[in-house]
Amino acid sequence: MPNTNTQRAIMRTLILVFGLVMASLAPMPATAQDRARVEAQFQDWLAQTVWPHAKAKGVSRATFNAAFDGVRLNWDLPDLVPPGSRAKTPKRQRQAEFGAPAKYFNRGSVNGATATGRKLARQYAQTLARVERATGVPGHIILAIWGRESGYGRVAIPHNVFEVLGTKGFMSTRADYFTQELIAALQIAQAGHAPSGAMKSSWAGALGQPQFMPSSFLKYAADGNGDGRADIWRSEVDTLTSIGNYLARHGWVKGRDWGFEVRVPASVSCTLEGPDQGRPINRWAAMGVTRVNGKAFPTHEQRGEGYLLMPAGRNGPAFIVTPNFYVLKDYNMSDLYALFVGHVGDRIAYGMGDFEGRWGNVGAMYRSDIAAMQRGLEAMGHDVGGANGLPGFKNRRSIGRWQEATGQRATCFPEPGMKAALGR
Repeated sequence: MPNTNTQRAIMRTLILVFGLVMASLAPMPATAQDRARVEAQFQDWLAQTVWPHAKAKGVSRATFNAAFDGVRLNWDLPDLVPPGSRAKTPKRQRQAEFGAPAKYFNRGSVNGATATGRKLARQYAQTLARVERATGVPGHIILAIWGRESGYGRVAIPHNVFEVLGTKGFMSTRADYFTQELIAALQIAQAGHAPSGAMKSSWAGALGQPQFMPSSFLKYAADGNGDGRADIWRSEVDTLTSIGNYLARHGWVKGRDWGFEVRVPASVSCTLEGPDQGRPINRWAAMGVTRVNGKAFPTHEQRGEGYLLMPAGRNGPAFIVTPNFYVLKDYNMSDLYALFVGHVGDRIAYGMGDFEGRWGNVGAMYRSDIAAMQRGLEAMGHDVGGANGLPGFKNRRSIGRWQEATGQRATCFPEPGMKAALGR
């Protein structure tokens, strides 16, 4: 038998060998050499794929070269899929609009946007009145979007748009979409709308004070001050005019509100939520849905279509919203975003206070866990709107329908305790 020292030496050797074997089986992190190889592929992609498409859209070689001078891949952006990798549902969602409602409606954000919005409502009263006459969109709604998107033009927009869109167009989970946005950004540069050095964007590639994606800029940006350019980077008048134009072109209904906070009795199921289950507002009232302030729904709204909105299911405030709510949602595909804009707009214009309903402790689950639950619901035949890990209205009501079908009280929102029953 070997002595104790020999046994220890053998054990250390076995541990070392085991560690080396396991290390050889584990995926290696990207090395500098790997990234250099991908960087070279990126430059080839710009030359062979992006340039021909840009040229076909009227972009000159000089504009193209200036846009990509010194541009390299930004490896810190989210949802990247380098060549040879496989796309996965990310665990966390970086975009605040798809997170916890209580965090999104924190007092600092709501109060700050309201106070500044009221000051700017006075400062830009003439511009806002002109835009409202032209588009039908109330000035307080335009202000609320401006405040949410860029802090009324005061939030720094740090990224080089060509770096962001180039990286995402080359290697992201939505590469085709971002490639088209990259071409649109080059068209904007070619047309000379942006001041020199101003083509800065968010981490998602959104531009200027209204945070338009480049394709939206090409469709909806407007010259509000008559200087021949739609300067959404430096001109507040162009910014306000562009936001109003965007909403009008997306179908804003003049004279209608965006929505009302309501109380929903237990007899009205949360599974009735959604823009595809609308009914006249007076019918919701006949079912027992009432405004939280005790007033009747406005007379001119009662025969209009209304939709139940419960963004946290039974764990938060509830609303009857109009088609204008979904116009706001077209600006940013999030219920919380559209609700924030409507709420802050009301506070700017009418001095309204907080929601009566309180947000429960929901919305902090991993996207990957919600996606697993969505796949489980899909296997049962539910339409959840896609297994994307985001708790949209189709996901919420599918959970409620599953709860009702299994004898549970419908709460209509994903919760950790459901993972065992629904996860796939």
